[in-house]
Amino acid sequence: MRPLLPSLLAAFAFATASSAFAHVTVSNPWARATVAQQQASGVFMELRSAHDNAQLVGVKTDAASSAEVHEMRMEDNVMKMRAVPSVSLPSGQTVSLKPGGYHIMLMGLKKPLTAGENVDLTLEVLHADGAKESIAVSAPVRALAPATGAHPPAAGGHQHQH
Repeated sequence: MRPLLPSLLAAFAFATASSAFAHVTVSNPWARATVAQQQASGVFMELRSAHDNAQLVGVKTDAASSAEVHEMRMEDNVMKMRAVPSVSLPSGQTVSLKPGGYHIMLMGLKKPLTAGENVDLTLEVLHADGAKESIAVSAPVRALAPATGAHPPAAGGHQHQH
């Protein structure tokens, strides 16, 4: 049976090399919970392209009538939000989609986003060699926490100082 070992090792090496194809990893995805009648929300995450300079060029979801990549930035002392055609994912760098920066905007929500649920998305990535990659992401819905990073208030909705 010894002659089989080299061919198994070769098969493993090939499988490992082919899975190393220009790949973007997603970490810490989350979506902002909504309140009744709210029609839009944001989705945030970290993206990292390991092998080439890729671009996030689109997003699809069944949770909303449309989903776009947006950027928030200060312009003349006013925070402005606009859709962008793509977000660059430089090789080996983590790009954060976060509140106040690049993010995914869900518009025309089909139902409220409730903490504890998940929003399923498909990210569309274009690699430097022209190859396209679709990445399935399940983003947990989180209640909006205060800007200080403190935990959200208890079920009663009030925080008390002691």
